[in-house]
Amino acid sequence: MIHGRARLAARGKNVPDNPRLPPVAARRTAAETSPRVTNGPAGLPALDFALPPDLEAAAPPEARGLPRDGVRLLVSRGAGTAPQLTHTCFGALPAFLEPGDVLAINTSGTLNAAPPARRADGAALELHLSTRLPAGLWSVEVRRPQAGSTVPFYTPSAGETLQLPAGASVTLHAPQASPHGGRVRLWLATLNLPGPLAPYLAAHGFPIRYNYVPRAWPGEYYQTVYATEPGSAEMPSAGRAFTPELITRLVARGVQVAPLLLHTGVASLQDHEPPYEEYYRVPAATAQLVNAARAAGQRVVAVGTTTVRALETTAEARGLAHPGEGWTDLIISPDRLLRVVNGLLTGFHEPNATHLAMLAAVAGLDRLRAAYAAALRERYLWHEFGDLHLILP
Repeated sequence: MIHGRARLAARGKNVPDNPRLPPVAARRTAAETSPRVTNGPAGLPALDFALPPDLEAAAPPEARGLPRDGVRLLVSRGAGTAPQLTHTCFGALPAFLEPGDVLAINTSGTLNAAPPARRADGAALELHLSTRLPAGLWSVEVRRPQAGSTVPFYTPSAGETLQLPAGASVTLHAPQASPHGGRVRLWLATLNLPGPLAPYLAAHGFPIRYNYVPRAWPGEYYQTVYATEPGSAEMPSAGRAFTPELITRLVARGVQVAPLLLHTGVASLQDHEPPYEEYYRVPAATAQLVNAARAAGQRVVAVGTTTVRALETTAEARGLAHPGEGWTDLIISPDRLLRVVNGLLTGFHEPNATHLAMLAAVAGLDRLRAAYAAALRERYLWHEFGDLHLILP
């Protein structure tokens, strides 16, 4: 997630056609837009700030005339309220990594996880497949069309069956968690499909998108170049800017690329709603690379918050990574220090997003606040098609 993945609202915003045009919101004073430390979802420390709508990336960089690695990169180093900040292009990433550093990547591929659905009365809905669970169950979100996109639909009933294309269906069994504010967002459900999941979704689904992306884009725009195993509801977007050529340059420089897997769920989390369990797999070879790098005093830089969750789930308190697989609901915050990861490449996350607590654990709240103030001032772009932030120790 991809990117930020812990979104707080239902996406009812209008987005201008040109994401670089400066509207009135962009001319707010520094006092109005400067990030403030506050409590985010689940009471975690986060940042609150005004995000101008025109800083929400409305289209892939390719549609804006850029290559994938042509997006901007903010590099933050140091500590405190005056960190060292470098503004550059993502293609310059190798210059900021050293031989022997480990770059841990999430190779989960993105599903066309949003098939259309219909109630028994004919009402049109959209189903968002979030997470495949044990015992043939799924975590799903039901949404309804609104203004060219969708918003959460809170009034389906337990036991209700929704019809899907090609004779498929989904039956909602029970809320996945206690209703938040009396409303149920995620349901435990079973799918009845006419064939295997991946071909069915390729034929009848489409990528999940929110209102800040006003038009649909083909599924290839939502894949990283190193994806190997489909399973994510939404793209692990911190890795989107990598190209085969850039990875080749990193390897030639002596940077070690360590793959792992975490299938991301849907990102439209509501206020005070923590992330749900997600499936992960850390191979033995990746754990060995991480441990060797740490023993040699090199950096372990995670590409995306999903990669951090997977690695830190398997890590011992004394700083050793282990292979493993299963389900993780780990939340990283300044109260739960990182054990093996000491650098992070990530997108820019929304105000009060849960993942800002993880970024604070890597960078410290003061540095994070300074970096986000600079990103707003320099007009970086947010979300899965936006710019990136490299946090180094």
